[in-house]
Amino acid sequence: MPKSAPNSTPNPTDSSEHKQPQVEVDHSPKPAHATTGSSTTPKSRLNKTPKMVTNGSRAFMWYLLSLVVIIIDQWTKWLAETKLNFLEPVPVIEPFLNWTLAYNYGAAFSFLADAGGWQKWFFAGLALIMSLFLIGYLVKAPRKAKLLSLGLALVLGGAIGNLIDRLLHGHVIDFIHVHYADVWHYPIFNIADIGICIGVALIVIDMLFLEKKRDA
Repeated sequence: MPKSAPNSTPNPTDSSEHKQPQVEVDHSPKPAHATTGSSTTPKSRLNKTPKMVTNGSRAFMWYLLSLVVIIIDQWTKWLAETKLNFLEPVPVIEPFLNWTLAYNYGAAFSFLADAGGWQKWFFAGLALIMSLFLIGYLVKAPRKAKLLSLGLALVLGGAIGNLIDRLLHGHVIDFIHVHYADVWHYPIFNIADIGICIGVALIVIDMLFLEKKRDA
């Protein structure tokens, strides 16, 4: 009697051996945009830096400060010319401070004061160029850089104050004389010079300590 063929029907108990492994599907929400480092910040934002806001029309406020410096400078020079005699010191705080009327035909510390007269137009031209530059730069300066704008305004006021002297008189009027008895004498200066010196110091402080923080 022939043997019956082996049963080809699969054994139900062996079906687990042929099952495909189950893959877990992540159903968490995906961001709708490409990002780098964060799923909430668009990549386009990460590549852009915020635009620096400039003074713009608010530069007018700093121009007013420059005008105040000019008015005080010209007023004190008028007082010096009307109340003081040339190179005759008037003690104010002995032995440190005198009012002494003097004329400067050159630049700071009487540089080129003994030139043949051409220095008047040379320094007047430099002061005019610097003043025009500062007027434009105050508009473009960052609005939050108040110390920088303050320094620029003081320098602008001082530069215009001395420029007025050169154009009207051919020299700069000085009257503040700081000294120590007859041992040491600082070059005689004026209010415009004070504005320029303080302004330059503020600009340097901003460049050294505040500019990098502002850019960051």
